[in-house]
Amino acid sequence: MMMSEEKQKYRILQNYLPQSNEKGLILLTGARQTGKTTLAKLTYPELKYINLDAPENRELVREISTHSWGKDIGNAIIDEAQKEPIVFDKIKFSYDEKEITFQVILGSSQILLMKNIRESLAGRVSIHELWPLLMSEICYDKANTLPPAPLIDKIITEKSLEEVFLFEPSALFGREQNGRLRAEQYLLKWGAMPALLHIPDDKKRKWLRDYEYTYLERDIADLARLTDLMPFRKFQKLSALRSAQLLNYSELARDAGVSVDTARRYLQYLTISYQVILLQPYFKNITSSLVKTPKLYWLDVGLFRTLTGFLGEMSGQLFETMVVSEIFKWIKTRQRDAEIYFYRTRSGLEIDLLITTPDGVIGLEIKSRDKIAQSDFTGLVKIANILGREWKGGIVIYRGVKIKKLAEPNIWAVPSYRLFT
Repeated sequence: MMMSEEKQKYRILQNYLPQSNEKGLILLTGARQTGKTTLAKLTYPELKYINLDAPENRELVREISTHSWGKDIGNAIIDEAQKEPIVFDKIKFSYDEKEITFQVILGSSQILLMKNIRESLAGRVSIHELWPLLMSEICYDKANTLPPAPLIDKIITEKSLEEVFLFEPSALFGREQNGRLRAEQYLLKWGAMPALLHIPDDKKRKWLRDYEYTYLERDIADLARLTDLMPFRKFQKLSALRSAQLLNYSELARDAGVSVDTARRYLQYLTISYQVILLQPYFKNITSSLVKTPKLYWLDVGLFRTLTGFLGEMSGQLFETMVVSEIFKWIKTRQRDAEIYFYRTRSGLEIDLLITTPDGVIGLEIKSRDKIAQSDFTGLVKIANILGREWKGGIVIYRGVKIKKLAEPNIWAVPSYRLFT
């Protein structure tokens, strides 16, 4: 269980993509450079690959008639499909006429893809999102073997936390512990973009800076057609500085020197291009004094560090950003029946995360320390009493080494590296 910079990491999503001998249209989307093309080629080596990022390929598919799509293109991988929107109508016609049975559509521009999907392929396409590497994918070296499900998956899917932890060793030792800790340390330092695994450390920071420029010049240019990217660039950096904080549009707009409406639009661009998530407050009206403002989280720690210039030791903000991102990515990758929220009242009761599952609600507090104080879980006890029978259990995620029970009702301490590997 050591990280390798020579092997291709096994992407967990690969195990849950349909096979090409099945009938279907597949949309594989996600942020730029998360490995969509690599994953598609590995999963479907038998399919023709056409990249519409190349102008000559766009011109070629433009000239292929709708009636010839099945004969000339056939079952294929179409990369950067949003660059030539007419292909969606041609795919629809060929699929409906049974001239093709399987097509994989790739793209990183969610808004353009989704617009074309809604207009041409609604009800026909299966959507899969590829996120930056999960900690469990970084941790395991076997490129052709599905990594075991991390502990967070068992916590979400099994009915009882007591049963989950009954079969988990309270502590790990030696190589088993060290490999998992290295994966977490790598993620906290560099983030989870796949290309970085194969780049020497002294060049990783430059790659991240270049990614920022490429993202601005390509994704945002495609999405917004902005003639001047400087206001957005400033807004992007200010948003990163606010990761793990309540979102205040008015304050963010003022600091960025843009209108509130522009701030809302810019944040939408960051969301639909897979750079940030907006975590909503817990929706159930268990008290009228709930704070209703969302929290902002950057999705990749490496990009967060690059944008903010924070290159030093880990902070509480960075640790919380990583934890929320890992939970979000896992739920989305495995398409688990779970949603994440935060909880805060105007009187001061605050829970970092609530995960709703069919078996109840799990509360999580995130602490970037290796020791736990009683005050770290008093909020979990209070929310458990409020939720009553809906309460499934609580977890304090910390940087220690041991899983241990803290209190009733069903509140545990779990090291972060154990949760995601």
